[in-house]
Amino acid sequence: MTYNIEGLPWPARKGRRPFLRAITAEFQRMEQLGVLPDVIVFQEAFSSQALQTAASTPHSHFVTGPRAAKHSGLSKTSDPVLRKRNYLRGEWGIRFMGSGLAIASRFPILGVYRQPYGPSSCAGWDCLANKSAMLVQIAVPGLLDPAEIATTHMNSQGASGVKPKKHLAAHRVQSAELADFLDRVSDAVNQLVIAGDFNMRRSPERLDAFERQNGFQLARRHCLEAVIEVPCEIALSFDGDEPWLDTQDLQIYDDGARIALRPIRIEAWFDGDDAGGRLSDHDAYIVTYALVPAAPVSAMPSDRQ
Repeated sequence: MTYNIEGLPWPARKGRRPFLRAITAEFQRMEQLGVLPDVIVFQEAFSSQALQTAASTPHSHFVTGPRAAKHSGLSKTSDPVLRKRNYLRGEWGIRFMGSGLAIASRFPILGVYRQPYGPSSCAGWDCLANKSAMLVQIAVPGLLDPAEIATTHMNSQGASGVKPKKHLAAHRVQSAELADFLDRVSDAVNQLVIAGDFNMRRSPERLDAFERQNGFQLARRHCLEAVIEVPCEIALSFDGDEPWLDTQDLQIYDDGARIALRPIRIEAWFDGDDAGGRLSDHDAYIVTYALVPAAPVSAMPSDRQ
């Protein structure tokens, strides 16, 4: 599950406490029903109440992303559009909030890797948060190799308060930095899932640039292919031929050397009365994956080293 819980602090948001408490209660109900996913990645867990909600799942393994003071160690981007700051839209070079990322896992977390985006790899009001990527390695029972789960929250579009040319440039730079991060810390032996708020809704330009840098498989696209070896149920309503452009929240995956991932069900939660109610400005996006033997290495191209 990937879930942006709208945990912005006051004055950006107010009155969120009862909704966040309701999310906690729903996690407990989902666990009792046997439908709570094994791994949950969060975005916008900024406030202390939001962090408490992210940490309140029944899962015993929990990590958080970089805090506000954590430096990326990356150089400033050379993109001329981003190097010119807009001080009236929050581009002050100071991070007032952390990454807002967190990961809860039913299974033990063996390793954690964190990477804030570069000091000027942002646009507008998004620059006030330490937008980042995070990857964990998880020991899944019955698997010889760890499973890798990554999450990120990338630069917004109109909500950033700057012109499209600038927020598109920020997203492109972050896409490249995410690819570099994964090349550095991800092991191609392990299967990988990247889940998060990619902020690519209704933006083919963002998606195209992202996929040039991160050439993994979109779970939603896989499930819509005409011929697939493992059936996949999409328990979501959608219009058009590219429904992945209808949402900010996506899941992307890559096979490991021994185990391949195949989505078998895609669904939403927190989107209606029968699924927790609408408690955030995002639905929770859930993908169930089957684990199948991987193809031989020679037939299995990968962007990871």
